[in-house]
Amino acid sequence: MVKIIVGVMGPGSNALKKDLNNAYEIGKFIASKNWVTLTGGRNEGVMNEALKGAKENNGLTLGILPSDDKITFSPYLDIPVCTNMRSGRNYLNVLSSNIIVVCGIDHGTSSEISLAIKPNKKIILIGLYEEANKYFEKLAPNLIYVVEDYLEAIEILKKELN
Repeated sequence: MVKIIVGVMGPGSNALKKDLNNAYEIGKFIASKNWVTLTGGRNEGVMNEALKGAKENNGLTLGILPSDDKITFSPYLDIPVCTNMRSGRNYLNVLSSNIIVVCGIDHGTSSEISLAIKPNKKIILIGLYEEANKYFEKLAPNLIYVVEDYLEAIEILKKELN
């Protein structure tokens, strides 16, 4: 059986508390649907919280890692994919996902959003600042959903993936 993979992207050490909460709840929801939670796989920020939400709810987790340094792996990771590509792995993150959920933004996350637009991936932006929302909406109005929190994102995931 082919599993749906939901990519959850967002800041690492600079993640805001609301970004972490949204990521955790999205991971939890993904697990409840028996889908796979994919992140950058590291033990910090949005990546770690999405994996934690999934793992604590018996979900399967996948991490596309920038290196093979096991010290940086999330403890909630089932399947580590060590790319040794550094930020080049961001393209693998988005190409491997059926849909992308973004919880907050930083430079790495903005690259993932941009890389997801070209192959026409649907992208849910949670809690980004207005200028970022407008920029990405203008680039890809048919692909971008802008929402305030994980509850709205879950409704879109249900609509897009069921």
